[in-house]
Amino acid sequence: MPSATADLATARAGDRKPDAPLWAALRRHTQARIGLGRAGTSLRTRHRLELQTAHAAARDAVHSPFDSDTVAAALPGLPTVRVRSAAPDRLTYLQRPDLGRRLDPTDRAHLPVGEWDVLFVIADGLSSRAVHDHAATMVRETVARLPADWQVAPVVLAEQARVALGDDIAAAMGAVLVVVLVGERPGMSAADSLGAYLTYRPVPAVTTDADRNCLSNIRPPLGLTYEVAAGKLAGLMGRAREAGGTGVGLKDESDATPLLP
Repeated sequence: MPSATADLATARAGDRKPDAPLWAALRRHTQARIGLGRAGTSLRTRHRLELQTAHAAARDAVHSPFDSDTVAAALPGLPTVRVRSAAPDRLTYLQRPDLGRRLDPTDRAHLPVGEWDVLFVIADGLSSRAVHDHAATMVRETVARLPADWQVAPVVLAEQARVALGDDIAAAMGAVLVVVLVGERPGMSAADSLGAYLTYRPVPAVTTDADRNCLSNIRPPLGLTYEVAAGKLAGLMGRAREAGGTGVGLKDESDATPLLP
């Protein structure tokens, strides 16, 4: 694997032109925009257009509508339920984060109740694109790694939803664990990043982010792959059941390197 330290040393010692091979070497280690160079006092036209394109993609990700039909079709064999948050439209959702954390009372009455080991909530969040591209595959890959005797609740497809909406849904359905797969806030290098938030027996308005475990940047091939993310998530779910909790007390140790004696 190439050494970032060696490449940086080469960059400091050699040619600083943005098109030089040394910058290409450094770019192998990051998606950040480095060594862009200038045209006079401004960015080069190509880089400026790339930034504008990335900004447009981020805006589109935030404002594109959630296509729950497409997501449901990608979950063969898994029943789905559709709900909305208390935010009546996208503009309200963006301006009132609190409403995105509360379930619409009408939808609550239609949620199935059972003794579920785990509930998956697919929420549009701030990037419907991320959900459309990655959420269904993540559910399938994770379910395939769970013990055969686990009871999986119908998948809830939630519109105008934030992470904490999963607390309300899980409490209403009686699920032990809830996994909220949500479109993360897009940035200038990623508009399709999916996050997975795991919570044990959430209590609406009481459970906080400190009570959750999060896997972020699920977006192959540039982020976590489905296989790696699903393996980590399934492992955390099993340990959460054993420990009786999630959050700061539960760590993902799947990548831990044992200390030498």
